[in-house]
This record gives sequence, C-alpha cells and structure tokens, in this order.
Amino acid sequence: MKLCKFWNWFFIFSYLKIYLINLNGDNLKRTKKFLINGSILTITNIIMRSIGMVFGIYVSNKIGSEAVGTFDLVMSVYMLAITIATSGLNIACISIVSEQFAKKDFLNGLTAVKTCIIFAILLGISSSIILSLFSDFIIKNWLNNIISSIPLYLIALGLPFIAISSVLNGYFVAIRKAYKGAISQFFEITIKIICTIIFFNFFSLKNVENICICLILADVISEIASCLLWIILYKIDKSKLWQRTQTKLSFVKKIIKITVPIFITSCLRSGLSTFKKFIIPIKLVAYGFPYTIALSEYGKIIGMAFPIIMIPNMCISSFSNLLVPEFASLLANGNKKRIINICNKLFKITSFFSITLIIIFMHYSNEISLALFHNLECSNYIKILSPLILFMCLDNITDNILKGLDKQFEVMLYNVIDLIITIIILYFLIPFIGIKGIIVALYVSEIFNFSASYLELYKKVFKSF
Repeated sequence: MKLCKFWNWFFIFSYLKIYLINLNGDNLKRTKKFLINGSILTITNIIMRSIGMVFGIYVSNKIGSEAVGTFDLVMSVYMLAITIATSGLNIACISIVSEQFAKKDFLNGLTAVKTCIIFAILLGISSSIILSLFSDFIIKNWLNNIISSIPLYLIALGLPFIAISSVLNGYFVAIRKAYKGAISQFFEITIKIICTIIFFNFFSLKNVENICICLILADVISEIASCLLWIILYKIDKSKLWQRTQTKLSFVKKIIKITVPIFITSCLRSGLSTFKKFIIPIKLVAYGFPYTIALSEYGKIIGMAFPIIMIPNMCISSFSNLLVPEFASLLANGNKKRIINICNKLFKITSFFSITLIIIFMHYSNEISLALFHNLECSNYIKILSPLILFMCLDNITDNILKGLDKQFEVMLYNVIDLIITIIILYFLIPFIGIKGIIVALYVSEIFNFSASYLELYKKVFKSF
C-alpha cells in the first residue's frame, strides 16, 4: 500500500514539474487543478480499494465459496450488460465537454452533456429490455439453471441509472472537479454496504439464489442512489454556468461517431474476454491436468499473481484518466509543441518507475507471496510476470493520451485484436506446453497492446506534428 501511495504521488508531482517548465498564469492554474484532482483521486483510490477488500472478505466469509462462485458468474453478465449500456458515452462526454470548455463555450459544453444523457437513457433502457428478454436463455445456457431469472431482472432495473452516472462522471472529469466523483463513490459504497448488511440479516442465506438477490439488490439500490446524487451535483454545477440547453444535431453526430465504434469494439472485447476465461481451464485439461488442478493453476496465475502485477497499473489509473481531458484541451487549442513535450516526459517518468518496481517485485516476490497469501505458491509467478509492469503502465498512459487526442476507436480496436491473438495463442499453445502457454500469451498480449498504441501515438503526434 505504501508503494502504491508513493507511486501516485510521484506521478502527480512529476506532472507538476512538467507544467512548471514554462510557468505562466494558464499553466499554473492548470497545474494546481491537476495536482488537486490527482491528490483527491489518489486518496480516494486507496481508501476505496481498502474498503472494497475488507467488504469483499466479509461477504465471502458470510456466504461461502459456492455462492461466491455463482455470484461471480452473475456479475459477468452484469458487466456485459453495463458494457452495452455505457459503451463510449463516458469518453464522448469527456472529449466533447473538454473541447468546448477549453474554448470557453460553456453553453455548448452543457448542451453536449444533455445530448449524452439522452443517449444514456436510450441505451440504458434498450440494454434493460434486451437483458430481460434473454434472461431465461442466459440462465439456461450460461449459468446452467443454478438460479432463476430474478437477479437478472434486478440488474436490468439499474442499467439506465448506471448509464446516466457514466455520462455525469465524464462531465466532472472533463471540468477537473474530481472531488465530485470521490463524493459519489463514497456515497455509493456506503449505501451498498448498509443495504447488504440489512439484507443479510433479514433474508435466509442458505439459498444461493437468495444470496445473489441480496447482493444484486444492494448494488442496484446503491447505483440508483449514486445516480440521483450525480444529478444533484450536476444541477448545482450547471446553475453556475447556464440554465437552458438544447440538443444540437452536430453533437448528436459527434457522439455517434465516438460511441458507435467504441460500442461495437466493447461488446466484441467483452465477449472475447469471457470466451478467454472459459478456454484456459479447458485447454489445461487437454494438456493433461485434472480439471480441479487446472482451475487451481489458473487461479494462481490469473486470480492471484497477475492481480499483484496489476497493482502499479491500477494505482496510476486515477492519474492517467486525467490525461484524457488534458490532452483534449491541448488538441482543441492547437498546442502541438506542448503535447509532444508532455508525452516525452510522461514516457520517461513511467519507464523509470516501472523498472524500479519490476526490480522490487522480482527481488521481494517471496515476501509478497507470504504476506498476501501466507504461502510461496505464487512467488515464482510474481517473479516471472513482473516485467509486464513496464508494458502495462506505458500502455495505460499511451491509451489515455490517445483517447484525449480523439483516437478512442483505435484504442478499442487494438484491444479487440489483442484478445483475438491471445485466444489463438492459448488455444494452440496450452495443450502442448501447459502453464507456459498462459505466460507466453500474457507477454504477447501486453507487448502487442503497448506497441500498437505507441505506433498510433507516433503517427498522430510525433510524425504528423
């Protein structure tokens, strides 16, 4: 945890240094905003992850492993439905609002938000209807009738509210008011925890379906409450700028241009990601592992070691997300020289600290495994996978820069291609080399993703500018 804190603060202050190179009123003001927002997101990230971890342990101990597994399957459907309901809207809102606010055109910025909200309502309702219509099919073919369709109906109720929240979250990211998001996150998880505890005390937990209903209902209630809070915060902020907005055809076209490619690629990515999860244990069995051992080895790599390697990447996500509106503003203002300057410095900073963390993770892999899992089973996997930190972090930074430069489709497309390549590698390699096939696939995936994104950035920035 201390390492994560250090990582985040270093990035924030490094970025401060980047801006202070040419100190003037505009840069100083932007630097202060970035530093404040970065600090808020860092603290929020750490606190939310800590609360989530403690709450997750409480739920697991309360409901048992069978219910945990069932709920995880239901949540996979939940995440796919959210993908359909929100794909591209958050990025579209950030991109358009950042561009309009950079031009001091606040009315058009708010008009864009209104248009995105209309899209969110339509997509949210559509995804709710689709999920409701196909709930029986999903339960029968995906979940093997282990529960009824009730949890899926509950999920459907929350999708429009999640879509609206996604848009409003994008608005506050675009205008650099991160504390609004922090307020909403704390409010949402508080409601979720309270509702979960209440439901656990009033409903029988002997039935797996009842447990899923309790957890899903608590989540949906918290999402609805969070959405209402987002709306209140937005109304307050909006009143300070302009009271009346209208839907503009130009924004409709731009939103469609951004969201449609992301929507298509997001659905493809979610489907391919789900397929990838199923294929690994099956192919490990083909290699010669009994199914239980195959699941165990899969869990050690993907469920235990890989999340540890992901920690640095997840910790800088709060920072890197701020790059989207930042680069969108720079692009709108035509500040090409500054874009190149910031890109170069970000890559140097990221590379230096990624390599530092790789050395730490490789050297202390035994200690990390013992501290987190109370055994050395994951130590070797942590050591082998540690070099991936460099590619993950660089890819995170690169992707968010590209999103700020209106290259959202390219980012999603490379993710889809990456998944296809990964699945092919897993399908053909695992039956011959077993666990090594998973490790090869992870390396190919991360290296390809970063390389493709960097080449796109090179064409967009370094070559064309």
